[in-house]
Amino acid sequence: MKTIHPVEEIQQVTQGNILTPKGFKAAGVHAGLRYSKKDIGMILSDNPASCAAVYTQSVVQAAPLDVTRESIASGQKLQGIVVNSACANACTGEQGLKDAFEMRNYAANQFGLQDHLVAVASTGVIGEFMQMDKVKKGIAMLEPKESNEAAEAFETAILTTDTVTKNCCYQAVIGGQLITMGGAAKGSGMIHPNMATMLGFITTDAAIESSDLQLALSSVTDLTFNQITVDGDTSTNDMVIVLANGQAGNEKVSPSHPDWKIFVELLKKTSEDLAKQIAKDGEGATKLVEVNVHGMKTKADAQAMAKTIMGSNLVKTAVYGSDANWGRVIAAMGRSGLTFNPDKVSISFGPINVLNGGVPVAFSEEEAKAYLEQKNIVIHVELQEGDEKGTAWGCDLTYDYVKINASYRS
Repeated sequence: MKTIHPVEEIQQVTQGNILTPKGFKAAGVHAGLRYSKKDIGMILSDNPASCAAVYTQSVVQAAPLDVTRESIASGQKLQGIVVNSACANACTGEQGLKDAFEMRNYAANQFGLQDHLVAVASTGVIGEFMQMDKVKKGIAMLEPKESNEAAEAFETAILTTDTVTKNCCYQAVIGGQLITMGGAAKGSGMIHPNMATMLGFITTDAAIESSDLQLALSSVTDLTFNQITVDGDTSTNDMVIVLANGQAGNEKVSPSHPDWKIFVELLKKTSEDLAKQIAKDGEGATKLVEVNVHGMKTKADAQAMAKTIMGSNLVKTAVYGSDANWGRVIAAMGRSGLTFNPDKVSISFGPINVLNGGVPVAFSEEEAKAYLEQKNIVIHVELQEGDEKGTAWGCDLTYDYVKINASYRS
């Protein structure tokens, strides 16, 4: 009998979103925190759900992260997530923490939930206090529904400098039951997570204990959200939350379950899709860039090397200028802190080999430029140090990135 790799059992739902899994509703409204766009959103599960979260590793962390941590620690369950854009509620001291708790408790009261069943997330300008009158007005306006329009309203409410909403949905059969997983995210600048401004929300109708869901999310994050970079800056508010409400009716998934690898791959696929959409929508970006590193001694080394290359401003600007300057790639590799033999390095831009075993290769500048002018660019690096590989995603660095961030508060 043919052995099917877990990836082959996972199907993308092309019109799916964060509400495609059973038992979830969402909403998004304009409360006046932003000039005209939606700025308060909520995800609501029909029942308390198992949950998991990862947070920014920045020493400077926003108040909503503390509140969400406390909510999860109280009972290892969540039923709602309330989110605002326009204000990060970061570096706001005791008042900021008080406001985040008030935001949580007000939402809980509005929807008849216990306080600790609600998580809070915020994104926007650092160092500004929440306009709580508008926040509470927005929460009172929320009417979570189960529809594509409701999902889009939520996706829009969480955006800041993003130019597009970000969502995806995948399905797999686990334990004989069809499991659905949907996601929504925001992120465009300050993207260099270590777990950008990056928020990710994932829902699934799978049955799983919170501790096992956390195990899966922590392992997947290192291969997905932590492997994207736009500008090298990590936000104070980065957070990814997963809710699993068990409405698919499957036997609980755990590491000892025969389909555990399929569940983890389902989560990885969902996270990777959202991560790539964030990278593609980097502030001012015109191209999505993928860096594939092969031939390192350890997976961690391969991942670190890929992210170092992708994080190089010189590599990013070369891609923007459609310049096949492979010297910028190997220069970035040299400052990675990882040990390798430069005489064994090979580099390609897509199908165009420019360095082979440490020796420059004659190539057509016209063909290379034509390739680099495309919207999706892949840089391949081979080191011959081992068998492990790693991938990172990012975008080009453009004039518009400077324009956007030079006037971010205006």
